[in-house]
Amino acid sequence: MNKDYLKLSKILTIKGFITICLLIIPGCANSGSNEGEWVQLFNGQNFEGWVVPEGESGWTIIDGVIDCDPKYRAEGAQSWRETYVWSEKEYGDFVLRLDWRIKDTPSMGNVPLIRPDGTHQLNAQGEEIRIQMPVSDSGIILRGLGKAQVNIWTWPIGSGEVYGYRMDRELPAEVIANVTPAMMADNHIGEWNTFEITMIGDRITVLLNGHTVIEDAWLPDVPEKGPFGLQHHGSYRDGEYRSGPSLVQFREIYIKEI
Repeated sequence: MNKDYLKLSKILTIKGFITICLLIIPGCANSGSNEGEWVQLFNGQNFEGWVVPEGESGWTIIDGVIDCDPKYRAEGAQSWRETYVWSEKEYGDFVLRLDWRIKDTPSMGNVPLIRPDGTHQLNAQGEEIRIQMPVSDSGIILRGLGKAQVNIWTWPIGSGEVYGYRMDRELPAEVIANVTPAMMADNHIGEWNTFEITMIGDRITVLLNGHTVIEDAWLPDVPEKGPFGLQHHGSYRDGEYRSGPSLVQFREIYIKEI
């Protein structure tokens, strides 16, 4: 058996394996690469593809990241919704990935202790138990619905919960429990965190720093499609930040439509 024959035999064997891979194993041809599926939503330079409040709104780009400083608020805004940054495009089913971090916590707040079922811990008199702690608050609004907000904050329960649904006491207890984080997976204040939010139909799953904090939770009556937003929260008065200011930053924002 000569060397040329052996070389040809190896080539045919490799080609045969590739053919089998393509025919039998779905996605094998693209294994190890999702670059064609993911779309970058923030280019690190400007707000192209976003709707930003006009004027001095508190939203700027600093060192390649989206920066929020609630010392400033969009002039003429009639609601908090008008102070948010929104994607120009609307989305139905998707996987959204982004990094976020809380810059600082100069404001103090009375924070409730939240039980695994989403209810608040009570004392012997039936009153909510609250603790004083530094606070900051923001979030990701899904499909344009304020109630469908994946929270970013400093509460002991951790980020990732869907606050509007957890606080709706008209919903079944199971729904409230399922939108409550399974664990506190946040990094320390000032450090970057990563969300991966999957929305399919009226179901949501949230990964925070690689941990599943919300899994296949039901969001009744969530719109089928809509933009997603970055929340501006809190205020600045008399030289002080108040009400859990959204001193947050965002970067590496990508989306994959399903």
